[in-house]
Amino acid sequence: MNRGGSSAIAGDMKQSRLSAWWQRNMPTRESIEEIRWLRPVAHRVLAPELWRFTRRSVPRGVALGLLVGIFLLIPGLQIAGAAMLALPFRANVPIAAAMTFLSNPATTPFILYGSVYTGNWMLGRNADVSGFMALVEHHAGVGEWMSWLFSQAAPALLIGLFVISVICAAAGYGLSILIWRGWVARKWRKRVLLRNKVSSET
Repeated sequence: MNRGGSSAIAGDMKQSRLSAWWQRNMPTRESIEEIRWLRPVAHRVLAPELWRFTRRSVPRGVALGLLVGIFLLIPGLQIAGAAMLALPFRANVPIAAAMTFLSNPATTPFILYGSVYTGNWMLGRNADVSGFMALVEHHAGVGEWMSWLFSQAAPALLIGLFVISVICAAAGYGLSILIWRGWVARKWRKRVLLRNKVSSET
């Protein structure tokens, strides 16, 4: 098999894995509508223009989803937060919601420890992440979260989360633009090849 054939197969495999991940995590209109936090603005979140895949709405959705998914690590609020932010920024809602799943039980410990390290370095503190993890695991109420916000560990973690989420959002925005342009270019190349093939056969 030649190198071009191997590259094509590898590309198809990556695309199929990406498609499988997307099918598992992409929210539906019904699932978005059922989120309690979104019910007052559900009619706006479900507007058709926010569900179209365009060269502007997709990168915005990626950036917002990463920003909210990393910064807002409280389960149940990430999708709602991403969908609500998609309104003023005219971002793609399903993309924004799906990107929040990149912060999950497997990646959250790395995000938290990286954020605490970053926050401690920036503030010159020595905070730990154990208090935050305990609140998440025990499904803490609003009062407990407010108490934690005034603790010594909160500033380091919040600043670290903010820095990392902004960096990831910017990187995701730029990468999604490159991927979109590559996809469009590939699509046009296929059209040109098909047109040339048809012309040569006639």
